Amino acid sequence: MENLDWKNIGFGYRKTDFNVRSYYKNGEWSPLEVSDSEYINLHMAATCLHYGQEAFEGLKAFMGKDGKVRIFRMTDNARRMQSSSDGILMAHVPVDLFTEAVALAVKKNLDFVPPYGSGASLYIRPLLIGSSPEIGVKAASEYLFMVFVMPVGPYFPEGFKPTDLAIMRQYDRAAPQGTGKYKVGGNYAASLVAGKKAKAGGYSAVLYLDSRERKYIDECGPANFFAIKDNTYITPMSDSILPSITNMSLMQLAEDMGLKVERRKIPVEELADFEEVGACGTAAVISPVKRIYDADLDKEYLYGTEPGKWSTKLYDKLRAIQNGDEPDPYGWVHIVE
Repeated sequence: MENLDWKNIGFGYRKTDFNVRSYYKNGEWSPLEVSDSEYINLHMAATCLHYGQEAFEGLKAFMGKDGKVRIFRMTDNARRMQSSSDGILMAHVPVDLFTEAVALAVKKNLDFVPPYGSGASLYIRPLLIGSSPEIGVKAASEYLFMVFVMPVGPYFPEGFKPTDLAIMRQYDRAAPQGTGKYKVGGNYAASLVAGKKAKAGGYSAVLYLDSRERKYIDECGPANFFAIKDNTYITPMSDSILPSITNMSLMQLAEDMGLKVERRKIPVEELADFEEVGACGTAAVISPVKRIYDADLDKEYLYGTEPGKWSTKLYDKLRAIQNGDEPDPYGWVHIVE
């Protein structure tokens, strides 16, 4: 992989050597299989194609200065996939099968783990789909679980540089009692139109408000929202938000750095009071926000053109743990042997 320009590889699909698969049939998961094919053989009436029985995860592995590869918080991803399975009635992938598959997929593609210091990482995509045919609306009886990986750069091409968000009240990402808290494809499909419109206007993402009253902040498209005010880390409390593992990590770090942490409803008017604002998730870690434009009210909120003090500290600390530059007192990283 020496000829790859690691600093400019972008965030997109790239072929690697192997992926890992397991099949659920007659109430059991098969032993893991390693495949070099990028394709899956799927029945045309599979429930994933017709009724959206599909969930996925996103996590990363990092090369350390010590030459060791670290996978970040994969057990939490396994549990979140089980939660998504509950939400759309799919078979649970056992935590040990999930973590074994992830570790094996990384091990089989070690040549693709970007070098230490490049800013790039190995993105890991576990996928679970209903594979048996059903034409009545019901859950599948068979499932495919697979893990594939690829090297990626930052999700936002700007990297750790502040970007702009837009509020668009005419679009909802998820219903109040719907699938917003599960990592299922339908939520992302529902965000494509607004996301395209935002990017055309020069914004990195849409800041969604709660879909019941449109009074409270929910989520930034593909990421969780957080803000800093009066030495407090504030993030929304909502049933429509995906529980971000990055956000969970940042809350823990913020507390240990001496910040108060509040998870609560955030009225949209409170945007005027924040000292720092950011979007956080696996892909970007933290994407600081310099401006939020409320299209309906023709109102803007400004947060500065450089990343804020706390956003920078949190970003640096989390990256240092992921890369193995600092100790991991939380047991978050798994070293690939």
